[in-house]
Amino acid sequence: MRWRLVILGLAVLAWAGLAWGAGSMKKEGQAIVLKPVGMVKIQGERAFLEIQPELAPALDGLTGFSHVWVFYWFHEHDNPADRATLKVHPRRDPANPLTGVFATRSPVRPNLIGLTACRIVKVERNRVEVADLDARDGSPILDLKPYIPKGDSIPKALTPEWVKRLSKSAD
Repeated sequence: MRWRLVILGLAVLAWAGLAWGAGSMKKEGQAIVLKPVGMVKIQGERAFLEIQPELAPALDGLTGFSHVWVFYWFHEHDNPADRATLKVHPRRDPANPLTGVFATRSPVRPNLIGLTACRIVKVERNRVEVADLDARDGSPILDLKPYIPKGDSIPKALTPEWVKRLSKSAD
């Protein structure tokens, strides 16, 4: 685990050095431009990640994985009021404590980035069929990353009581 942090740190420093050298280092508060790589398409019970055709080569090798992380945009909440929301009752349940959005998976937040791990059903050309996707039809896809159990699973991770109650009720 420690070597991953070292590599990540070196990568960030290298990127920062390249950006600085190119004169494109962002100052705090400046906008970052993200261009969607595709769109979520829901057809009945089936969910698809439709990647832009010119980006199809980026899917090569994904079939070797059982799951993929999908980063998407909560497009239905892209308005000033939802972006200004800083505290919510998780899962919209008033029985859960009022909690800062950075400690929740709420779709209302300053930056509307969603994240979900999905099972890969099939990859064909520029289309990935997935299961267990919680994004809505039409959600812009920001990125895909393969799920790697050794690095993505943290068996002894701690969570607050309200999360533990959710886990028990889901069983």
